[in-house]
Amino acid sequence: MEVMGMLVVILVIFILSGIKVINQYERGVVLTLGRFTGVRQPGLRIVIPIFQRLIRVDVRSTPIDVSKQEVITKDNVTVHVDAVVYLRAVDPAKAVLEITDYIYGTTQFAQAALRDVIGNADLDDVLTKRDEMSAHIKQIVDEQTDQWGIDVEAVKIQNIELAQEMKRAMAKQAEAERERRAVIITAEGEKAAASVVAEAASMLMKVPGGINVRTLQTLEKISEQPSQKTLFVLPADLTDAVAKIVHHAGK
Repeated sequence: MEVMGMLVVILVIFILSGIKVINQYERGVVLTLGRFTGVRQPGLRIVIPIFQRLIRVDVRSTPIDVSKQEVITKDNVTVHVDAVVYLRAVDPAKAVLEITDYIYGTTQFAQAALRDVIGNADLDDVLTKRDEMSAHIKQIVDEQTDQWGIDVEAVKIQNIELAQEMKRAMAKQAEAERERRAVIITAEGEKAAASVVAEAASMLMKVPGGINVRTLQTLEKISEQPSQKTLFVLPADLTDAVAKIVHHAGK
């Protein structure tokens, strides 16, 4: 009886060890005597202990970090770049049978692709075309991981770090550009002001006594402010006459 009881206990343990629960976000790859025999869907599943092995594969979207890489751009500028890759196992059987660790493999391939893409681009493109660079890296990595049953959903370049010397050089360049724009804006303002003044002067010249009225207005403003200067104002007609006399005398 004791032997029978022991056998029953062993049989129960044997059967229970073959009962597997696969979560909704998993798929079970079954190997029978070392050979692939199918993929189990979520739910309560039974495998034959000893003879069968069930390997769970997570089919959710999984983000993986691509560690910071030191890359020299096409125009010989050293940058440090890192990224994140979002992947999903769309073929669990290939993810188990074609590669030992698909997450590690994808990470390593993404690092190589990141260095290649950034290394073949100028610094300006790296800084201003980040989305295009990310899309290019995604395409390269996705082509490789297709044979592993892995779909690369997205690649995002996160941080681009420059050396301190390059940051200072870029800051000086930006400052010089701002100063150049300020000079241009000032010159355009002076040009517009000069045009307005010339137009006003032309209009005053066409009005009899206009210049004299403008002169009196200017003197009125000056007289309101304390000044140590003494002004002698001559009528416009007198100054014109003096100018003519001097002109004839010179002849």
